[in-house]
Amino acid sequence: MLPSLARADQDYRLRCWRPLSRPCGVSERGLRLCYVVSSEMTVAAFLKDHIAAAAAAGYEVSVVANACDDAFLRRLGLSTVFYSVAIVRPIAPWQDFLALLSLFRLFHAGRFDIVHSVSPKAGLLAMLAARMAGIPHCIHTFTGQIWVTQSGLKRWFLKQADCLLAALTTRALVDSPSQREFLIVEGVVKADRTEVIGGGAICGVDGEYFRPDPDTRSAVRGVLDIPYEVPVLLFLGRLNRDKGVLDLAKAFARLAEKDADVRLLYVGPDEGGMASKITGICSNVRARVHFVDYTASPERFMAAADIFCLPSYREGFGMVIIEAAAAGLPAVASRIYGITDAVVDGLTGLLHQTGDVDAIVQHVSGLLSNPERCREMGARARERALADFSRAELSRGLLAFYERILH
Repeated sequence: MLPSLARADQDYRLRCWRPLSRPCGVSERGLRLCYVVSSEMTVAAFLKDHIAAAAAAGYEVSVVANACDDAFLRRLGLSTVFYSVAIVRPIAPWQDFLALLSLFRLFHAGRFDIVHSVSPKAGLLAMLAARMAGIPHCIHTFTGQIWVTQSGLKRWFLKQADCLLAALTTRALVDSPSQREFLIVEGVVKADRTEVIGGGAICGVDGEYFRPDPDTRSAVRGVLDIPYEVPVLLFLGRLNRDKGVLDLAKAFARLAEKDADVRLLYVGPDEGGMASKITGICSNVRARVHFVDYTASPERFMAAADIFCLPSYREGFGMVIIEAAAAGLPAVASRIYGITDAVVDGLTGLLHQTGDVDAIVQHVSGLLSNPERCREMGARARERALADFSRAELSRGLLAFYERILH
């Protein structure tokens, strides 16, 4: 290796693998569990409670993420061991190789009992490194497939990456029953090595955070300059084409012609300049379309809305629908795998075919014209969310899964 390249590799590895000290009081004989993700947002959104529950159960928990330090863990109230590995989202062969090398060295030295990954890139690197290091239990959670909306060589390549990822696991988890069936039919996973925790979802919902809240409704609407009684449609998530955000904009442009008061609120980071495209579609009613960037408090915007809309083309489970349901919102969403587990059609929300703008208009218009039905559907949605998707129950289910495979 050339000297300059060697120095670059050394500098990169120093950034890649940065262990922090072990928290006080952790038993040296405890079972060692390592979560691997590519983004700290994944920990905050999906793993926070699982990590806390595992630590409370006596596991020595470590977290690997593409972050500079453990400040984000401390903000989440977690004091677990942290390792910084630069797992980047795009395909980057040299960086991916260095991340793989860092993970292998970490796993080989750490002698973990379980390595559990979430998200495709982190999963592929982590499972390969864990197998190379001889980790006995290699677990990955599938949360949706990018290749579903692709075609040709790109679809084949991404699907093969998922097949390889599944083959590297000792057990695979899937965050919804319908997604599991889809992956089995597509030949990606094997039925006898794949399961779903509880009723689905990568994590459960906390009914204390996600709940109807008139004070929060008033406060958020005050900031956005939306009257308290005006109906608000909410989309919350990444703004990209696969989420159907342009279909929702087209539907809203038609709905706004009939209802002079209805508002549309998009909450989430803009990917690919979707906000400008949405604005163009809704140019005649631009003043009634609101945008908020990424938020760490999604429950506040759910409390401020009346109907949750997710016209997505692909989802692993649609956990955001369950969170909105806990806040008392009925959903108007796509009839695709994952979402069909999150919405009971006609009871907790209304489903439509992907890309069917007419159906979106019809479903939303029907709920707006019948506020009592909208409220009843939202109440049933909250009841189901708390009964079937409790955050505490999902964490208990995951720990029971760990115990089962370990023993």
